[in-house]
Amino acid sequence: IFENVYFKYHNQNKYILKDLNFSIKKGETIGFIGKTGCGKSTTIDILMSLLNPSKGSVYVDGKLMNEKVNIKDILCWRENIAHVPQNIFLMDGSLEENIAFGIPKNQIDHSLVRNVAKKAELNKYIESLPLKYDTRVGERGAKLSGGQRQRIAIARALYKNSSILILDEATSALDIETEKAIIKSINSLNKNLTIIIIAHRLSTLINCNRIFELDEGSLINVFTSQELINKNKNDF
Repeated sequence: IFENVYFKYHNQNKYILKDLNFSIKKGETIGFIGKTGCGKSTTIDILMSLLNPSKGSVYVDGKLMNEKVNIKDILCWRENIAHVPQNIFLMDGSLEENIAFGIPKNQIDHSLVRNVAKKAELNKYIESLPLKYDTRVGERGAKLSGGQRQRIAIARALYKNSSILILDEATSALDIETEKAIIKSINSLNKNLTIIIIAHRLSTLINCNRIFELDEGSLINVFTSQELINKNKNDF
């Protein structure tokens, strides 16, 4: 729950977010839309408890998310979130190591790696390589295309098996058909999975329960996916 949330950086007078009020239920798929600079990413950073509101409060299951008073619950909350950012960090290791990022090599669940690669529409590409999942990606993924890097990021998030999945422009480098296949796979996952999607491409949001539109830091509209389709028929 966001309750009267405002945010500004310490060295600025202007609020980036202004009086945000909304709630998200477990198992919902929620979209965020709005022009560049409207506050989408800042809203998500506050939702993930990476930033504290300047004014107002954020609650998760009734608990106040403020690191000054509740750091234990905040750390637990962050553990429940898998975040796919616009720019992913890749190490110069194998495809498998990058999907199971942070897991010691001898503890990687090989079956799960292959399962999430399939859901991220990555398995056919990997299986076509001579070394398959042992293929090295190069420094910062230099040997991969932008779309392949994004699919690794999605597979990595799915490997984490979190209860909240946040996709921040996570499919922007993909073609429409690949994006649709990935979104379909994600939506077929655990019905208790909460999915939050930031997107410019409206087709990404077609399966959302609700879409929040931000403008200059304020929540100006809430749509169902069907209402969004009816309003923007040329984009679907």
